Amino acid sequence: MGQGHGWEGAVLRLLRAKDFEFTVTGAEDVTEAYRRVHLTDGGMLAATGVHPTMWVRLWFSAAGKPHQRAFTLVDPDPGAGTFSLEFALHEGAASDWARTAKPGDTIEATVHGTGFDRPDPEPSHVFVFGDPASLPALNSLLGALDSSPATVWFEGGDEGLPFRTDPARHEVRRVPRLDSGAHLVSQARSALPGLLRTHPDAYVWIACDTATTRALSSYVRKELGVPKERINALGYWRP
Repeated sequence: MGQGHGWEGAVLRLLRAKDFEFTVTGAEDVTEAYRRVHLTDGGMLAATGVHPTMWVRLWFSAAGKPHQRAFTLVDPDPGAGTFSLEFALHEGAASDWARTAKPGDTIEATVHGTGFDRPDPEPSHVFVFGDPASLPALNSLLGALDSSPATVWFEGGDEGLPFRTDPARHEVRRVPRLDSGAHLVSQARSALPGLLRTHPDAYVWIACDTATTRALSSYVRKELGVPKERINALGYWRP
């Protein structure tokens, strides 16, 4: 398995990435633009263990070429060897696969580079920037940091998305996606300076499109002076 993954697969094999095959057991539409697929893990969880925000690379075929995208595990169960994946549907090979996934379908996956460094000390507050593509990771993060209140700026998405937030501890600020993410950056510039003065030991987690993530991360580090160990930033997609 993995021999047809092109140069990306070759690089991952050199880095001792592990390959697995998942099997679909069912699927459901959460909203018209968000779909959850249930799978068995092909022995992965027993081999790798589980941690918050854990993700895998799925391999698709696009125009006859191998194409990989990363997805966060939802409700991984090592004992049962099962988990789910959630897809924010748009154009592309991953969404095309998710739309038609049915029991018995299989997909190859690679595990490499995933990890979770818990902030130490535990933050008095967590500031999160995300969107539908990073919602599974956002939910996993907040579940792991269950003693810390959080403020979430959530860009785009329709109603009915499966947030696992607790209204008693988590404030979700819905932000429309405007100007290719520039509106979200302006919201951060307006709100974060005052909030960080109140919570100087806060943890900032950013997972939007690549350009927006880069702009937010640079602003938080360079202009607001948040130490790099108190920031986690990862671009989840490219417009």
